[in-house]
Amino acid sequence: MYVGALTLDILLGDVRSLKQKRSAVRPLIAELQRRYPSIAVAETGHLDLHRRAEIGVAVVSASAGNCKELMDACERMVAFRPEIELLSAKQRLYTDED
Repeated sequence: MYVGALTLDILLGDVRSLKQKRSAVRPLIAELQRRYPSIAVAETGHLDLHRRAEIGVAVVSASAGNCKELMDACERMVAFRPEIELLSAKQRLYTDED
């Protein structure tokens, strides 16, 4: 069993309140969940900042290749959104032996 953890640090466009931030982040999370139903997604950091958000993605799979593939696809989807700037992406892969 393999568990993949992806952390995406993103900069939002013209956002001036936490309410506007929620209206930008919620559709992104919903789109990730809709497109890849086998993953878990949540906003995990920078909760009190208006223009920054951290999105966490978790993947569980029988193969390391499938985990990596799904994390790469999620990263690409976020990176190609025009209203979002992807500042960093960190991928970690854990096995049941860790």
